[in-house]
Amino acid sequence: MWIARTAIISAAFLLVACATGPRTVVSDVRTTAAQPPGGAVLVGARYRFERGPLVAGQPAPERLEAMAQAALARVGLERDDARARLAVQVSGTVSAYWMDDGGRPHGGPGRLSFGLGIGRGGFGLGLGGPLHDDTIPLYISEASVLMRDLRTGQIVYDSRARHDGPWHDTENVLAALFVAALQGYPNPPQGMRRVDVPLLPPAGAASVPVHASAVAPLPAR
Repeated sequence: MWIARTAIISAAFLLVACATGPRTVVSDVRTTAAQPPGGAVLVGARYRFERGPLVAGQPAPERLEAMAQAALARVGLERDDARARLAVQVSGTVSAYWMDDGGRPHGGPGRLSFGLGIGRGGFGLGLGGPLHDDTIPLYISEASVLMRDLRTGQIVYDSRARHDGPWHDTENVLAALFVAALQGYPNPPQGMRRVDVPLLPPAGAASVPVHASAVAPLPAR
């Protein structure tokens, strides 16, 4: 029963996406950025990646960095490990939970077991666990970009984007979240805001529009 329900819901979202154009990743973004003079380092800077501790549910670091590098290039930043002024640390995670027919999170024995894997053969995702007929899977995808001035050690940009939805094509969603996290760079709006990033084929990635609007603070989860 749950398999049929999930298939129907997934098919419905796919039909809507095909009928209305590119699928849009709607995200909630919160950004803190240094203001000039310290923030002047953000404009057209060269950067290098720094890796933090590995996080469960996170794709391989090189894959995350490739997604982030494409988004950083969109805002005029150049990767240059030898002459970097900024150190950039990125993260991206996906977790899953079940929602019942009334729109309430479903815990207990019906909770979803979730796994991600990256290998030479490509990307894989696994789901499992005891399930209930009246629940559907939803995914929480989160991406963050942290920038530090290598000369002063000061954090000059810290942005986090989150998307909740039924889509589990992890790399597409995380790539869009990195774009969202850099919306408005180097002078992003203050406070929580909503950023919409349409997903287009890779060849059109450079021209993906980004739409932002202010939203009320999210309730604690």
